[in-house]
Amino acid sequence: MTPSPAIVISGLSHRYGDRLALDSISLEISPAEIFVFVGPNGGGKSTLFRILSTLMPFREGKVEVLGYDLRTARDQVRQRIGVVFQMPSLDKKLTVAENLKYQSALYGLHGETARWREAALMEQLGLTDRRGDITENLSGGLRRRVELAKGMLHGPKLLLLDEPSTGLDPAARAAMWQHLNRIREEQGVTIVLTTHLLEEADHADRIGILDQGHLVAVDSPTRLKNQVGGDTVSVRGPNLTAICEKIQQTLQLEPKLLADTVRLEAEDGPNMIKRIVEICPGEIDHITLSKPSLEDVFIAQTGKVFSEEGQG
Repeated sequence: MTPSPAIVISGLSHRYGDRLALDSISLEISPAEIFVFVGPNGGGKSTLFRILSTLMPFREGKVEVLGYDLRTARDQVRQRIGVVFQMPSLDKKLTVAENLKYQSALYGLHGETARWREAALMEQLGLTDRRGDITENLSGGLRRRVELAKGMLHGPKLLLLDEPSTGLDPAARAAMWQHLNRIREEQGVTIVLTTHLLEEADHADRIGILDQGHLVAVDSPTRLKNQVGGDTVSVRGPNLTAICEKIQQTLQLEPKLLADTVRLEAEDGPNMIKRIVEICPGEIDHITLSKPSLEDVFIAQTGKVFSEEGQG
């Protein structure tokens, strides 16, 4: 028997006044899946996160979380999800153990049950030897682990994280992903997070790309990049418009003129570079060849470069 989806979103739309923040989003997320919503700020990630975490009612559509209707069973949903917000929620003057103790009390966990869960999570997240440390003295990566432990104390089947790698260096970000994978593998938890970092989305089972309230693509990172196909050639020079026109007219291709770069996809990248250099002698400052990235996927789906401008 196929297990029911952890999240079902059907025709979800939401407005802030005249601005459409989410436009008819429909999506299913499977149990024990790591799903990442990625997109520039202003794409709709923050709005969707606030809705899924029960912080904000929505206007149109239907959302089911762990089998419960988010409109009519919000309390039941809250009991079954863990949430890690972008802004820190730790009491910086308390120790790691004290932060977890008070979080346990908020969920009605006491006695041996609370002590066992707190100890187990500190062990799982590598915090046991830091249990007596004041949290304001911890590194950003360690504080994020304490946030994860707080979110997992009551044994949720769904963990929601909003921009969890904010402020983390690459090593701490990699460690965070190791812990997220361990939580999923050992406890079967569905993990849904938002990020504006395209490289971070490569860790997901599937990603959903949001742009201006639209869900423009959903699939695994590998399959999305394979849809772009071939190689990506990027060209820079003082007159990109002229370069773009020569590629169109001479090579019969449709390159994209994006900010300070001309981009195009080609099955044979090295040969394409040679041909572009031949038709644009002395006009090119920089030309590179790469395999398709999630940036290329975003460009292919939206026709523009990935930007961090705007509001979520």
